Amino acid sequence: MLFPESLLHSHWFAILATFVAINTVMYAALAVAKILPKVNPSDWIRKRSERSETRSIDPGSSR
Repeated sequence: MLFPESLLHSHWFAILATFVAINTVMYAALAVAKILPKVNPSDWIRKRSERSETRSIDPGSSR
């Protein structure tokens, strides 16, 4: 389908093209975010009440 050149240079077509571009970028960002593993900042920050070493009977357990 071919549009006349005057239609492609109109103001509303530029607005529509901008909306489609932003929508495409947001969809791609959400798709990439869904693929990546979940990040838990609490895993990097140690709480005051958390022990530095485990006190479990099982020496192989991490928690």
